[in-house]
Amino acid sequence: MAPSSGRHHGRALARLTTAAIAAVLVGTTTGTAVADDKPTPLPAPVKRAQAQSAELNAARRAEAPTSVGAGGYAPILPLAGATATGDLYYYMPNGRGGLLPRQLVVRGDWRYVSAATHVDRDGDGVFDGMYARGTDGTLAFTDDTSDKEIGPGWNRYDVLLSPGDLGGAREPDLLARDGSGTLWLCLARPDATLTARKKVGTGWGRYTQIAGRHDLTGDGRADLVARDKAGVLWLYKGTGDYTRPFATRTRIGSGWNTYNRLVASGDVDLDADGRADLLARDTTGALWLYKGTGRASAPFAARVRIGNSGWNQYTQLFS
Repeated sequence: MAPSSGRHHGRALARLTTAAIAAVLVGTTTGTAVADDKPTPLPAPVKRAQAQSAELNAARRAEAPTSVGAGGYAPILPLAGATATGDLYYYMPNGRGGLLPRQLVVRGDWRYVSAATHVDRDGDGVFDGMYARGTDGTLAFTDDTSDKEIGPGWNRYDVLLSPGDLGGAREPDLLARDGSGTLWLCLARPDATLTARKKVGTGWGRYTQIAGRHDLTGDGRADLVARDKAGVLWLYKGTGDYTRPFATRTRIGSGWNTYNRLVASGDVDLDADGRADLLARDTTGALWLYKGTGRASAPFAARVRIGNSGWNQYTQLFS
């Protein structure tokens, strides 16, 4: 895929991310994930991915409790890693608190994508779409049946993520931080287009990492965590009100500067609790899992290493 501009670039970006979604397969391998596992070949087309998604849904419904808070289960998401050469790999949860060996889903062309975030739009607990920003600033949405260009100008933002529903509807919404440190909310419509941005607040430039995916506190509302420059991690509880989506921050703990990437990963451990977990990559390239507890006072359990080495090869790491 060659660099392009305007509507053509948006369509190309959407096709690229559609290919990534279509490439997701579910394996049965267990054990600790190693970042440089030999990749599997580029997987089969959309029909095979849809069949695998159906199996995931059935397994999820069979193993999960009837409810976890008001918002149901945290979604099952791949951990995606992109290399400097433009290769994109997916790691799926293995159901035992770790990750399956990586799968190569895009070869080379991910160098034209600067940010992406998966979403679960139908609320069944399994991801089914992706917002992705091209290097020219164009934002696109894609799922396994359609794709569309959202619009240009998204390079003004240095953080782009979808913590889930912040506006009271089913659709997962989008947060973006601009260069001045202002955080903005774009509500998602049923067709995956976005409303005009709404200002969440200023002062978010104090944070070196911002992450969020679904509920961390047991109330069913989507929350955020943010790490400041001193290494302190803070919790922003979701309110369920898009005009004031987050409550005043509360301190989780210090020492988080040992990590150079935090990824809110949905439910990694698949242990039937349905709670959102957090992944953290340290400066040596190891990957750690912080299981969600569902308690605002201590939202994460003690860390467990699930990746021994090599994770610093990824210039992008997202779910």
